[in-house]
Amino acid sequence: MNRIVVVGASAAGLAAAETLRREGHGGPLTLVGDEPLAPYDRPPLSKQILSGQWRPDRLPLRTPADLTALDLDLRLGVAATGLQLAERTVRLADGTALPYDGLILATGVRPRRLPGEGAHVLRTLDDALTLRDSLGRGRRLVVVGAGFLGAEAAATARRLGAEVTLLEPAPVPLAHAVGAEVGRMLARVHRDEGVDLRCGAAVTEVTEDGVLLASGEVVEADEVLVAIGSVPNTAWLDGSGLAVGDGVVCDAYGEAARNVYAAGDVARWYNPLFAASMRIEHRTNAAEMGMTVARNLLAPEARRPFAPVPYFWSDQYDMKVQAYGFLRGHDEVAVVEGALAERRFVAVYRTGERVSGALAVGMPPKAIRGWRQAVATGAGWYESVSPGDRSVVRP
Repeated sequence: MNRIVVVGASAAGLAAAETLRREGHGGPLTLVGDEPLAPYDRPPLSKQILSGQWRPDRLPLRTPADLTALDLDLRLGVAATGLQLAERTVRLADGTALPYDGLILATGVRPRRLPGEGAHVLRTLDDALTLRDSLGRGRRLVVVGAGFLGAEAAATARRLGAEVTLLEPAPVPLAHAVGAEVGRMLARVHRDEGVDLRCGAAVTEVTEDGVLLASGEVVEADEVLVAIGSVPNTAWLDGSGLAVGDGVVCDAYGEAARNVYAAGDVARWYNPLFAASMRIEHRTNAAEMGMTVARNLLAPEARRPFAPVPYFWSDQYDMKVQAYGFLRGHDEVAVVEGALAERRFVAVYRTGERVSGALAVGMPPKAIRGWRQAVATGAGWYESVSPGDRSVVRP
């Protein structure tokens, strides 16, 4: 393997590049990023950057000296526009054609948008700084979408003194991901903090005055943040021959075609631990998958499946949410420690007859680590969760 190109210069792409060097690749290594900035961390955008607690110079994932030591052909501020598999060439927006022997795709996602003009999204540093400059005490902010990103931004804006309206089309925020009872608990937290949370409110477009609901009502706002999910950045792969379906479709090793791998938010791969195809938009998963596919590319004879226990966290107000596993599509939830009403608990999730995930709120990390092991080993639900020790809430 001589020439390797990594497309995408965020957490997954950087982790892949570092692993390639660490595992002995001494040949040409090109890292392409569509933003002009060196790789930086995104989770703080909705929290520390939006709140003003951090300066932007705390975001870079590596120092300039660290990047120099990798001996990269670093192409920043230029997007990939096409892939020719037969010719093994990546085309860039500046007209450059990059030949490769091995390719890693880590192009991430972009925010979904609504019809209309003037709304904010929150994906890049510029997005966060622009929104931050628009907020302050008494400013009216409408956040469309009460998923984790929207909830974090709403919490931060509320702490800045803004009047926040949080609009969610579902009856319960995050019920599809964490269950209805946990979703209701999270909703109560926002309402107790003064957020006007409205569920069952579908937004059809952004207007000059705020947003228009499907009911015909206009919710007025000074600023609007749209946080209704993301779309994998795969449009540039149209006509390439790669299979694309809500992400770059990969096998259990992260391979999409011969010597072509994908990692991070853009990758949809088969996770043998859960016997399911999944695409995970979480920071930890991006870095871990970047490392795995880099090793698999370099040493195909020793490839290992990427079979992680997914992990994510969220900070809202003074509340820490941590979760392990694949919670979506669960059949049952059991609170095994603490209580929802106290906002301090551990909830465990059942899918079929196995433990598929665990979520903790307001608990130390050690409270949930044992449940991570239960997920990793495919522990049986009925052997792991005693009926006498749990309060069961159904989704």
